[in-house]
Amino acid sequence: MREKGADIVLFDSALRASQAYSLAKLCKVEVKDREKVILEIFAMRASTAEAKLQVQLAELEYELPRARESVKMARRGEQPGFFGLGKYEADVYTRMMKSRVSTLKKKVEGVAKRREIFREHRRKLAFPTIALAGYTAAGKTSLFNLLTGESKSVDAGVFTTLAPTTRAVMVGERKTLLTDTVGFISNLPAYLVESFKSTLEEISYASIVFLLLDVSQSAEKFIRSYESSAQALSDLMVEPSRAIFVLNKCDLAPAELIEERKRELGPVDVVEVSSKTGQGVEDLLRLADAKLREVAEEEGIQGKVPL
Repeated sequence: MREKGADIVLFDSALRASQAYSLAKLCKVEVKDREKVILEIFAMRASTAEAKLQVQLAELEYELPRARESVKMARRGEQPGFFGLGKYEADVYTRMMKSRVSTLKKKVEGVAKRREIFREHRRKLAFPTIALAGYTAAGKTSLFNLLTGESKSVDAGVFTTLAPTTRAVMVGERKTLLTDTVGFISNLPAYLVESFKSTLEEISYASIVFLLLDVSQSAEKFIRSYESSAQALSDLMVEPSRAIFVLNKCDLAPAELIEERKRELGPVDVVEVSSKTGQGVEDLLRLADAKLREVAEEEGIQGKVPL
C-alpha cells in the first residue's frame, strides 16, 4: 500500500467488522470490501425516492450481520464512529436494526405493488414492452436517450440508473414502452438483488429484452459481462428467445473484433449498434418489430396493438 501511495484499500471479498478494523489499523488508511463500495456508489447515484428506499434497505442488510460484532468492538473502545453505542447490548442494537429492516421492506413492498398496478394498466392497454438490460456501463441509458429523445444523465461511471424509466417509442407500427433498468454486475450479493427486486422485475415482465454488451471491451471483460448478464436473465426467468443481444459501441471496435464477438455469442439474435452515432439502430428496431410479432402470436394476441 505504501509502495503504491494508496490512500484506501479495497478487498474483493467480504470483510467482517473486526477484519476491516484490524486491517485499517495495520495499514493506517481506510479499508472497505467490494460490497461496501457498491453500496456507496448506489447511495451516490440514488436520485428518486424509490431508489433511495432500496439503497437504505440494502445498507441495513449489509450492516445487520456485522452489527453484533460492531457493538462489541464499540464497547471495548476499538470501533470509531459509533457515537456511544457501547451502552447498548449487542442483542438490543441488533433488534433495533431488524425492526428498521422490517419497516423498510414494507415500504419497498408498497413500491412493488404500485409497479404491479402500472404493469397491469399497460397490459390492459395491450402495449408491448421492451426492457433495456445488461452489464453496468454497457450504454443502456445512452441507447434509451437515442431511441426516446430523452436526456437522462450519462457518464463514464457505473450504476447511473437505479430506478427504471419508461417512455413510449414507435417500433414498426406499434407504440411500444421502452424501459431503462439498473445494470447488472458479477457476484452481486443476494440481499442487494432482493432490495432491487421491484426494479429488476421490469425485465421479467417485458415482452422482449435488449441485452446490451460493450463490444469494445477486452475478451476477458466481454465474456464476464456476457456470462453475468445471461445468468441474471436466467434468474429473472427471461427466456433466451425473448432477448436480442445488442453489441453496443461498435464505433469503437474494428469489424474483425465485432465478428469474433458474434461467434462467441453463438446462434442468437445479435445486432451491432452505436448509441453514440446511431449506427445499426434501424436494424435493431426492425428485428425488435419482428420479435414482438412473434411474441404476440405465441401469446395468442390478435389484431393490431393500439397506435
